[in-house]
Amino acid sequence: MGDFQSIRVVKVSKERYCISLLWAGQRYRFYNGSKIGSWSKPQSVPVGKRFKAYEDLCIEYEKAIILGWTPLDDWSVRLEKKPTVNTELINMALAEKLKQHISPSYKSFLTWLSRQLNDFLNKRVPTPELLASFINESHWSQSTRVIVRRHLLALEAEMKKLGYDGSFKELVPKTRTSEKLHRPFKDVKAILNELETFDPKLHLCCLLTYGCLLRPHREIRLLTWGDFSDDLSQISLGGDQNKGKRNRIVPVAPAIRSKLNALMPIDYKHDTNIFSGNKSPYNQDFFKTLWGKFKSQSKILESNQTLYSFRHTGAINVFEKTGSIVKLQQVMGHGTLQVTLTYLRGLDVKQLQVDDMPSI
Repeated sequence: MGDFQSIRVVKVSKERYCISLLWAGQRYRFYNGSKIGSWSKPQSVPVGKRFKAYEDLCIEYEKAIILGWTPLDDWSVRLEKKPTVNTELINMALAEKLKQHISPSYKSFLTWLSRQLNDFLNKRVPTPELLASFINESHWSQSTRVIVRRHLLALEAEMKKLGYDGSFKELVPKTRTSEKLHRPFKDVKAILNELETFDPKLHLCCLLTYGCLLRPHREIRLLTWGDFSDDLSQISLGGDQNKGKRNRIVPVAPAIRSKLNALMPIDYKHDTNIFSGNKSPYNQDFFKTLWGKFKSQSKILESNQTLYSFRHTGAINVFEKTGSIVKLQQVMGHGTLQVTLTYLRGLDVKQLQVDDMPSI
């Protein structure tokens, strides 16, 4: 690496770039990754994404140099180790996707989806047409098909880095699923009272879901005492702690603060989880399991009501109090107003009065 001087992406013509490497006073140009055993071909991507593709390739060259490659070497023989065109390609794409910062549930779904796709292909070469056929399989429900299409696009993007060509995107048009109407609690106090006698931790989780509109399995389950202000009057979450990826500050009602005060140990530490009492939170199915047990013995819970029904009920309460979609967006932690509008459509919210309708 002692002869290495510089490496960068340079523009050759209006729509053409290359990797420019200065090595021991000699200038070398590379238009793809073949010399370092990479399948990257930035010149083949759309013009608008081409420069970014070359920047990514430049990083690959830098890594190769660190590993001992020189411009006098030819690692194109590595292309002979190109993954097989069936399960190995899909599994390698999955492995790359799982390295990214994604939720455990997303990882689990991608793993399941890859297994289903491997079984469908049965050692056939993956092509856009075959992937389209996989998505259009008759056994998928309409909603599952939409989810499978979205996540398979993410896998396909990783497969392209490994030599896969084309895309099924245009072969499988995006469709909309029928919206479901979420039923809120008619008597939230009665449900909360029943929960309090059943399990105090599940009761607190539901209180926070309803009163602070946090998501139970991810945001609430992972709460530490350090996420609260000193007087427990507000919760502050960073962008990496909530689904909306934005900083979020939520006020805590006095009734919830009293429950938290009773739970808080005298010698608590900021990184202590409020439910488990130590640094490690409960597993991601903890509240789901508790809710299942509660549901089986509850006398007032309806069959289609879930933990998220507390969040739905709280959202309705906020909207009816404020009439503001912007405030609802902020308290719900949605990334955009469009998400909030879509969310409202799925709730049993009366947005129009009789007087608002056209006069006859």
